[in-house]
Amino acid sequence: MNRRRFLHSLGRSLLAGAAHAKARRMVKADIVAEKSSRNITLFLCGDIMIGRGIDQILPNPGEPHLREPYLRSAIEYVKLAERASGPIPRPADFRYVWGDALNEWERVRPDVRIANLETTISSRGDPAPNKVIHYRMNPENIPCLTEASFDCLVLANNHMLDFGSFGLVQTLETLDRAGISTAGAGHNDQEAKAPAILDLPDKGRVLVFSWGLSTSGVTRDLAAGRARSGLNVLPDLSQKTVEAVARKVHAFRQPHDVIVASLHWGENWNFDILRSERKFAHSLIEIAGVDLVYGHSSHHIKGIEVFRDRLILYGCGDFLNDYEGIAGHERFRGDLGLMYFPEFDLDTGRLKNLIITPTQIQKFRVRRAPEEGVRWLANTLNREGQQLGTRVTVDTDGTLRLDWR
Repeated sequence: MNRRRFLHSLGRSLLAGAAHAKARRMVKADIVAEKSSRNITLFLCGDIMIGRGIDQILPNPGEPHLREPYLRSAIEYVKLAERASGPIPRPADFRYVWGDALNEWERVRPDVRIANLETTISSRGDPAPNKVIHYRMNPENIPCLTEASFDCLVLANNHMLDFGSFGLVQTLETLDRAGISTAGAGHNDQEAKAPAILDLPDKGRVLVFSWGLSTSGVTRDLAAGRARSGLNVLPDLSQKTVEAVARKVHAFRQPHDVIVASLHWGENWNFDILRSERKFAHSLIEIAGVDLVYGHSSHHIKGIEVFRDRLILYGCGDFLNDYEGIAGHERFRGDLGLMYFPEFDLDTGRLKNLIITPTQIQKFRVRRAPEEGVRWLANTLNREGQQLGTRVTVDTDGTLRLDWR
């Protein structure tokens, strides 16, 4: 018999009066405690770039021609990775690229899976003329994403318009047909600004808002308009912007919602967190009522903060890309990433726990990070977390656990 039923039976059998009243209070307290223990676990990761070289190893590779200054074929990125790490299967099945992540998802069983998709899914549209690098995956390779069972992909990033509005619209349509929710982009500004609403039966909802900023290349000319497809772009990190975000969040929020604010922001290859970024993240929590600030773009991990029991991921690094074998920026270890599994109290939105699985990209595949990679990731998070009041410890299974003051 569970404790709730036991207390209820006890209350009915006690004498009337004070004893009975006390038993009723005990039953009520137990019900409240049971309700407040309703937790939800999310999965988040950094950028997912499954175009270009990765698209070429999947069962339905698209046109490999590139207009980059150094390489003219996406197949060359496959060859670079093979020179660095050894042969890559071609064609690889749709599950191949997720590697060890598949076992981690099965082990943890998160309620919701969220990622930043930094690749258009398109076969049409011309390359944006003002850009050097263009990413896209053939829509026929969409099973690559459905095999990962993503619930929501955020799209307000600097590569979502690599093939213009045609490429963006095809991306939205392909993801919609695949049953994957999106946030941060749309056929018009109303769609782009709306959150993805993820219902959890008998629990509550997760609302995912997605914004891009000019510091990561998401400029205002990429913004959606009344009759123009595009992205959800934040003009700046001012108090006025915070208040606008707050109005949008409050317009959608209901009791027991967990609010995720996805931000594609900041410079590449820099561990520093600007004072303005930290102030903005705090304001999203204090004023807009955000429960999780989900930052990305930097190509490497950044520090983690917990502010008022709300999680701030300033930079999640890259989870999957085709950069293997490209020299430069080695000290930032862009090959290493993290699978974030935060657990929240649905009644309060407070962070209860954060378990992190270290990963490495090898042969265009996510694998568990080797021991030296785990040490590097833990040491980096602890160094960057000193000023943020956080620290990680390494568990015996190689996962990391966040501690905060």
